[in-house]
Amino acid sequence: MKPHLAPVEVPDPAALGHVQRLCDLAEPYADGPGTDALFAAAMTEVNAWHARRSPFFAALLDDPAEAPAPTVGDGVRTPLVPAAFFKRHEVLSIPRDEVSLHLTSSGTTGQKSQMFFDEWTIRSAQRMVARIFDHYGWITPGQPVNYLLYSYEPAPALQLGTSFTDNYLCDFAPARHTTHALRHTGTGHEFDVNGCIAALRRYAEDDVPLRILGFPAFLYFTLERMRAMGLPPLRLPEGSLVVLGGGWKGHADRQIGKDAFYAEVTDRLGIPAERVRDTFGSVEHCVPYVECAHHRLHVPVWSRAAVRDTGTLRPLPYGDRGFLHLVSPYITSVPAQSVVMGDLASLHPGEECPCPLSTDWFTVHGRAGVSRNRSCAVAAAELMKGMS
Repeated sequence: MKPHLAPVEVPDPAALGHVQRLCDLAEPYADGPGTDALFAAAMTEVNAWHARRSPFFAALLDDPAEAPAPTVGDGVRTPLVPAAFFKRHEVLSIPRDEVSLHLTSSGTTGQKSQMFFDEWTIRSAQRMVARIFDHYGWITPGQPVNYLLYSYEPAPALQLGTSFTDNYLCDFAPARHTTHALRHTGTGHEFDVNGCIAALRRYAEDDVPLRILGFPAFLYFTLERMRAMGLPPLRLPEGSLVVLGGGWKGHADRQIGKDAFYAEVTDRLGIPAERVRDTFGSVEHCVPYVECAHHRLHVPVWSRAAVRDTGTLRPLPYGDRGFLHLVSPYITSVPAQSVVMGDLASLHPGEECPCPLSTDWFTVHGRAGVSRNRSCAVAAAELMKGMS
């Protein structure tokens, strides 16, 4: 068995047996009545787990029930906790001495979320990532690759979730050479665009594929600088792969359309669009959402997605835009099994995507109420007010 897919046991097999069975499902995009029933049973177990250990969550269950989302399952309680809640509160369902990992969100301004993981939770999330990479054939232990990481160079006490994730993704293929775009200066991190350009030119002459991981904005800025410098397009080795994540952070005002961005990657680097994939995830909800070859973010078997009205928080039908609501029973360390993100999204049925996957997929349309002159902190505060 590949080490990334090795078994991991829930903290209490008697109380969390259905959670174990759900997270043990090996096919990341399985669906049907059987998996729906297993998901509902696992949510019931994890709700009871947190209610016994977290007065905060027990109080939520005592409140009037939220409007149920059909995509999650009939009768499944999913109290609505905004992701912004974790920016101001530390709410654990385990003793502090059982915390095996502490990560923070990577927001550029305002208070960062503080999330705590026991061994089961973080290893379960990592195994989900590995199963999706395995599904797409991206785990290649016998094929060395070079890495260009558009994320933070490791530094003492660095606890950012994005850095942790990108370093983990490097385990799926052995590294011949690695370059970090956000270099540690001793007092912080700086974007080394010239170093990135030099690395790309060097890797284009190598005989192994390149894997580019991390924030899309910094990759775009690199390509933009290459074009401004009049440098000719590169042709990276066959099998090269781009897996992006973390959004455009403080650069939303310079964000371009996804199709245009992918076309620029193909034009400047020679990597075909089907080998360029965006992802969605967060430190508050670590289930990975990875684009298919048609660039749709399909929902894996271990989670469910819904979209809720920004005013009433009632679930919306397919195609309508609202707050993205993500649900998964994988997490036992913090009552974050039902999180309303600060992102506007629309949900779509699987059959509206031409790829073979049949699970629902969603499109992220941007942060709710955030513009160049309006901070994420303001939007988060308004979301919190709407849920009180």
